[in-house]
Amino acid sequence: MATGRTHRPATRSRGIPEATVARLPLYLRALTALSERSVPTVSSEELAAAAGVNSAKLRKDFSYLGSYGTRGVGYDVEYLVYQISRELGLTQDWPVVIVGIGNLGAALANYGGFASRGFRVAALIDADPSMAGKPVAGIPVQHTDDLEAIIEENGVSIGVIATPAGAAQQVCDRLVAAGVTSILNFAPTVLSVPDGVDVRKVDLSIELQILAFHEQRKAGEEAPGEGGADTTPPAAAVRRRGEESEPGPDGDVPAVMPA
Repeated sequence: MATGRTHRPATRSRGIPEATVARLPLYLRALTALSERSVPTVSSEELAAAAGVNSAKLRKDFSYLGSYGTRGVGYDVEYLVYQISRELGLTQDWPVVIVGIGNLGAALANYGGFASRGFRVAALIDADPSMAGKPVAGIPVQHTDDLEAIIEENGVSIGVIATPAGAAQQVCDRLVAAGVTSILNFAPTVLSVPDGVDVRKVDLSIELQILAFHEQRKAGEEAPGEGGADTTPPAAAVRRRGEESEPGPDGDVPAVMPA
């Protein structure tokens, strides 16, 4: 059985832009849904809408794969599924280790989508001695003392870090030293890795903060329409109410600015 250590995808050697690579999983997800409904062909417009991109960008992305579709017919769904899966390296077995089996690590271990997408959870690793031997998702947890041996034994090149932030860099260093060249980082910290090691960071709190920004912005845009809210700039409003402010060194700016 092929492993991640012995076979690498060809996206870089073929010159596919990183932005295109990032969109290929979106196309694959949409195509897989079509395949499950036994849809034989799909137009670029329909597939682009399902993937959340515009059709011109989709056609450009597929041109890097050498797939141009058929005028009046569209793209063959099953062939595209195979083509993208092959390009992403999903037509082989990728053994993965998950380090840090707390709530998040356990949830990842129980995720049923790994196997159907070309990934096999080869080992679960945790620093807590009391966790050793306990099965999670049917896989016994192993202690971090055995990390290097586990990676070597299973030919692992992809590691998932789900530890607390304080332990993440040390775990990362050990993974890299043991031969892991791709890391998915769920720890809320930035990892330092040498050239040749790829890191993808997943930070749920950052994503929530971005959503909070947009919610606040939407609320601000809606405010003027609610009872004729005052949209006068704060400094001008202060002066209008008769409150004095001293000019700062650059002109009519309050001497003390809010932090």
